Amino acid sequence: MKFIYNFISSILKKSSLETSLKKDYVVNLSNKPDQAIESVLNATGEVSSLVYSEHILSLFAEFDDQQKMEFFTILLNKYDLNSSELIDSINEYQATPSQKGMASVLALSHPQWDKLFKRMNSTSDGTVKLVHLREDLLKMRKNHPELGRLDVSLLDMFKTLFNPGYLVMEPIDWNTPANILEKIIAYEAVHEISSWEELRSRLEPEDRKCFAFFHLAMPEEPLIFVEVALTESIPDSIQNVLSSERNIIPHSKSTTAVFYSISNCQNGLVGVSFGNFLLKQVIGQLKEEIPTLSNFVTLSPVPGFMKWLEKNDTESFNRYSQFSLEKTSSKHKDHLYELMAKYLLVSDRPDQLPNDPVARFHLGNGASVERFNFMGDVSERGMKQSSGMMVNYLYDIDLLEKYHEDYSRNQEIHASDTIKNILKVS
Repeated sequence: MKFIYNFISSILKKSSLETSLKKDYVVNLSNKPDQAIESVLNATGEVSSLVYSEHILSLFAEFDDQQKMEFFTILLNKYDLNSSELIDSINEYQATPSQKGMASVLALSHPQWDKLFKRMNSTSDGTVKLVHLREDLLKMRKNHPELGRLDVSLLDMFKTLFNPGYLVMEPIDWNTPANILEKIIAYEAVHEISSWEELRSRLEPEDRKCFAFFHLAMPEEPLIFVEVALTESIPDSIQNVLSSERNIIPHSKSTTAVFYSISNCQNGLVGVSFGNFLLKQVIGQLKEEIPTLSNFVTLSPVPGFMKWLEKNDTESFNRYSQFSLEKTSSKHKDHLYELMAKYLLVSDRPDQLPNDPVARFHLGNGASVERFNFMGDVSERGMKQSSGMMVNYLYDIDLLEKYHEDYSRNQEIHASDTIKNILKVS
């Protein structure tokens, strides 16, 4: 990781000459959003473009929500596509296709705010700041759907910017710099890390691994990370995985790598997929380090199950929303398995994708549904979200690509015979 820091630092370091040149433009900076936007778009030199872009990013960071909305509204009203010119250009190209005509169509196909975002991104820390800007945009889009037009450009840019060629996977351990470890604690989204000692228990023992993706322009901001438990068999509860009293097994006895927590760290990168690349690289790295590993599975939450149950089966929801360890019995287990099979394998969505977001993530990455786990998570969150149920998704290395293609093309979900039989019974 030190290499990445040094590499990025050398790229972003400004020369004394450039710093001197920037001073010439400071007097022209405006604190009015519309004028600041114009300054960026009208800049003709590299230095002036950087100065004005850095300034507008600094302004945005200080804006309150009303001012941010004003900024977005200015972009929508003044810097959208010129649709009439675009149509004329397309008509001309249809009549007489030419290189010049193609260039004209392409230029007019992009709103002017594309140019603004790209110039903002070229500044020092511009990528991080744009990610945070999109986070604000996504929050406001809930009440202002018209902002979705701006997001088309940002998401498209981020999908290009955050392609696998610019991502670096790094192991996270107890020797990782403290500022990164602090963010692992803060970003953990599945099983809360309440203290440094708890973090240490997830990183230091021999039967634990952690890996994260970083972007070359964001070397101190993890994008996504996965926590891995090394076990002798497929686990059926998160309590056992996280237990401080467990027997720590050596690598020589490890047969199963369990991805028990996968956390996306940047809300501003929603819609940009990293998981597929991360998990494939993690599997490859683990197989190289620990040849005894033969199973790669998850121990996954089912965050949408109880909400789905409330909507589709009120009687069962009322029963299981009051569920507790004292009320367990085999009939509850069998019934919950039937309901879970319907929830995961039979879609209620218009796009026919799985109802559950975690299922969509893993199945989209080429996994299959392997097993349900009754009382797999008895934490307050686990009981509230899924009445304690958890799922093992299996990553079969030889079938990953096939399952991914089947899912992507036909929404086909692969599952073990045990799971399929549960669905048939129900």
